[in-house]
Amino acid sequence: MTDICCIGHITLDKIITPQHISYMPGGTAYYFSRGMASLHALTGYKLITALGSKEYPVVDELRKAGIDIDVLPSRHTVYFENRYSENSDNRTQRVLAKADPFTIDALHKENAHFFHLGSLLADDFPPEVIKYLSGKAILSVDAQGYLREVKGDKVSPIDWPEKQEILKYIDILKVNEHEATVLTGYTNPQQAAEQLSAWGVKEVLLTLGSLGSIILADGICYKIPAYPPLQTIDATGCGDTYVMGYLYMRNKGVSYPNAGCFAAALSTLKLEKSGPLAATAEEAYRVINSSRSKVEILQKDITNNYGFITNIFHFISPCKI
Repeated sequence: MTDICCIGHITLDKIITPQHISYMPGGTAYYFSRGMASLHALTGYKLITALGSKEYPVVDELRKAGIDIDVLPSRHTVYFENRYSENSDNRTQRVLAKADPFTIDALHKENAHFFHLGSLLADDFPPEVIKYLSGKAILSVDAQGYLREVKGDKVSPIDWPEKQEILKYIDILKVNEHEATVLTGYTNPQQAAEQLSAWGVKEVLLTLGSLGSIILADGICYKIPAYPPLQTIDATGCGDTYVMGYLYMRNKGVSYPNAGCFAAALSTLKLEKSGPLAATAEEAYRVINSSRSKVEILQKDITNNYGFITNIFHFISPCKI
């Protein structure tokens, strides 16, 4: 059986930063898969994607990297324009083309320990697909696509109308701080994570850009540090790299906070270079072990104010994982 199966559209991306303009493949499916290849973790990994026939050369590229990939036909390929300001946490998007959604009929033969759904647009994975896959595996979902409304070519944030119906089927949910606020109405990240957990999500991954991330699982809220990059080159795909690293470690049975630290370190390494992750697990361990940052536990007090209890967990040396 497949250990980790990522399902999502490969995109065409135009990336605009203050320093340069570049064109490259993108989307969760691409960044997740290239990240797994960079970790030499392709045994037991599979990618399922859908794209137009003109973009099949990117499939050849992934297969040459050793990635097991199934391609479903689509009339078009998703085409994004991502524009970043000097602050790499800020991004605006345009959508210039959309691909066909995934269906139960196309996925009914698939089995895995983890399914990760890399949603890019709201109709990529209809509710019935999420319900179906949740009965077959541990289901991980990136919420970003469900919170994007496309009008013309402009992308605007919207709430997820079916969230309370669907979130109870999701084991692992990845959101950033803006998406968490749209979903829950809370600007405090911990309160947002707790609301998502109350709606049924078992592991909430809430990324905070340069401020780190929060993982809420089994009733404990961990504050994962961010590791400062040597230089900031390209933030595209950092969230996909984070969840890839987290699932890679969780599949190995690694604890929530240690999986989070590994994911954060990979995101830092991704940020330092243009394109997908080009770093190894050993490099991630070096980032972690050279840092004095520690995981913290966030605790809610009786007045409903949120504070920190520090130095509860230290990262375990990779040789002990």
